[in-house]
Amino acid sequence: MKNFALIGAAGYIAPRHMKAIKDTGNNLVAALDKFDSVGIIDSHFPNADFFVEFERFDRHIDKLRRSGKPVDYVSICSPNYLHDAHMRFGLRNGADVICEKPLVLNPWNIDGLAEIEKETGKNIYNILQLRVHPSIIALKEKIANGPKDKIYDVDLTYLTSRGHWYYTSWKGDLTKSGGIATNIGVHFYDMLTWIFGDVKENVVHVHTHDRAAGYLQLEKARVRWFLSINYDMIPDEIKETGMRTYRSITVEGEEIEFSGGFTDLHTTSYDEILKGNGYGLMEAKNAIEIVHEIRNATPKGLVGEYHPFAKKPLAPHPFG
Repeated sequence: MKNFALIGAAGYIAPRHMKAIKDTGNNLVAALDKFDSVGIIDSHFPNADFFVEFERFDRHIDKLRRSGKPVDYVSICSPNYLHDAHMRFGLRNGADVICEKPLVLNPWNIDGLAEIEKETGKNIYNILQLRVHPSIIALKEKIANGPKDKIYDVDLTYLTSRGHWYYTSWKGDLTKSGGIATNIGVHFYDMLTWIFGDVKENVVHVHTHDRAAGYLQLEKARVRWFLSINYDMIPDEIKETGMRTYRSITVEGEEIEFSGGFTDLHTTSYDEILKGNGYGLMEAKNAIEIVHEIRNATPKGLVGEYHPFAKKPLAPHPFG
């Protein structure tokens, strides 16, 4: 049984990490969050120590190490801009690290973390849950076994509604979340390059507060992509079912069914990491480079190969 510490226990994704730690037969000994609405811990690890101040959490982790009960893994679910610092904390305390996506906001952060990995002999693993989704694994195998010289036409559409709270939170701050493409799209870019190869061209058509659209030329695919957090973007037939999220990937016009099966992907990811098969720093770098380029690109407007949803009328910012 391994000992885990968790940074970012009050966030949306933290319960999936707690469940994964429990389902893989391990123990959460300490958790940190500046917000104390963390009653969810009782469902998994009621005996875990909880801290709202980093300094006291740091002291506790050090005491555990010195008493011969060190933390083996630090799991990180904190806001995106803090991932880098929190991963460094984990490595310096002699623990391996499991970090939510996006691993970091900038490609050069990965190089700095690689140095600390070498110094400490510990490793960083990124949660890239789409790589363990059965439908995505099947697609990768299909492409790998298909014609070697074929360039596939791919459309990616991901619409996940967010209310006004989003813009007030750290997620609505470009400097903290990296923006829409980084915050909700990074694992899709990872998945696409994992299947279809490296980027040859990266074009941004639209990039506003509530959506981003662009085109990626990959080694084996032409990808039109569209991401949005605006509920109005969701097709009426999806709204009628009461759903607030719409995911679609088509390859050569054929829909890849991957809407289900997401609930246990974190547990699968943890299982693979604990077996020594996790995805490390360098596996994450492609997607981080893509979102960094998107964030810093000047949108070209509706020219060239753009996603059909890019034509939808722009929405005003909810706070003007």
